[in-house]
Amino acid sequence: MGASLLVLMIPILYRIIMGPTGFDRILGVNVIGTKTAVILVIIGTLFDRVDMFVDFAIAYALLNFVGAIVVSRYFNRTVPLQEMEKPKPRRRAKV
Repeated sequence: MGASLLVLMIPILYRIIMGPTGFDRILGVNVIGTKTAVILVIIGTLFDRVDMFVDFAIAYALLNFVGAIVVSRYFNRTVPLQEMEKPKPRRRAKV
């Protein structure tokens, strides 16, 4: 289960690197953080220490959520929404 979650993070990494807008990148980081919290709970069940790993997972998910809110508010105040939603034009290679 954990390995499949790790494999499913690969397309999300593509979205973080190549995402057309900042919101796509923030969402990708948030999804990876959520999957990491789930992996922590799975690790807790494997080591029979669910109580300890659930605490770690909740703390990590809370930090992930607060971080996403902070970055979203920062982008919202510094870059106009219409400008952020426009995909950046790709530059042509000079020959």
